[in-house]
Amino acid sequence: MPTLVGISLLAFFLVRLVPGDPVMLKLGERGADPVIYAEMKKNMGLDQPIIKQYFIFIKKAISGDLGESHVSSRKVTEEFFDRFPATMELGIAAMIFAILFGVPFGIIAAVKRNSFFDYFLMGGSLLGYSMPIFWWGLVLILVFSVQLGLTPVSGRMSVMFDIDAWSGFLLIDTLQPEVLREEGLAAFWSALRHLILPSIAMGTIPLAVMARMTRSSMLEVLGEDYIRTAKAKGLPYSKIVILHAFRNALIPIITIIGLMFGSILTGAILTETIFSWPGIGKWLVASINARDYPVIQGGVLFIATMVVIVNASVDFIYAYINPKMRT
Repeated sequence: MPTLVGISLLAFFLVRLVPGDPVMLKLGERGADPVIYAEMKKNMGLDQPIIKQYFIFIKKAISGDLGESHVSSRKVTEEFFDRFPATMELGIAAMIFAILFGVPFGIIAAVKRNSFFDYFLMGGSLLGYSMPIFWWGLVLILVFSVQLGLTPVSGRMSVMFDIDAWSGFLLIDTLQPEVLREEGLAAFWSALRHLILPSIAMGTIPLAVMARMTRSSMLEVLGEDYIRTAKAKGLPYSKIVILHAFRNALIPIITIIGLMFGSILTGAILTETIFSWPGIGKWLVASINARDYPVIQGGVLFIATMVVIVNASVDFIYAYINPKMRT
């Protein structure tokens, strides 16, 4: 709770330091009339002292009401959950990409310590961690979309398909029986092809962090006495690495997966803007440009809540991985 209160304070007050008057932006040329300006400011709730505005925001947020958007006049919660599945689908795809490659790379680097594989994989992970997302995303578009023509440039699916997105996850919605009868797998492949580049761009940094953390954790475990005992008993080395070493090295790996999944949502702001992905990140950027205060402070608070929940869930998962922690 202290974390969420602190974030609500930052989200509420910092956005008001950004130059620009949300009332003038909404009124446009009509803003020259002081009567209309005062009436609009009152309707938007900006005529109250700023401290009072904050407590009104907190009081409504506790009851689940984050206010209405100044631009669309829709509830912030409705707009958030309309876009949340797109961001979550992208985040899950990015994390799957990061785990499928990051964890094996870390294991190989630990087992082949100080070899060519170790230096190559860890050097590559350092390079991946150092690349800015906005630059990496543009490079991927230039190579795979513009030069090779293998993937689409932006969006979630081709405009040729009109899918009833009941869940918001297009990879699931395109597999509905009625969609398969009409389109076959064409809509599914279109959604998958649109997902490839954004998930790679977003998952590269988590992949690099995961590879380095897995290597460090595995090296620590591989030096333990019980690993030497297992070797002395003549157990196959692959069994020692996977069943004994990797399982005991999972605690820090699970921790970093949880933290990276939370940070994925913040990284989505850049990725979604580059690839025109209609998720929370692109929505927040547009709201900042429009000085849409309720959307900004509500969206940031939602994301912070999810990060806190993920981190708390990781703590509970520890008990199932390591029996020593169950007490």
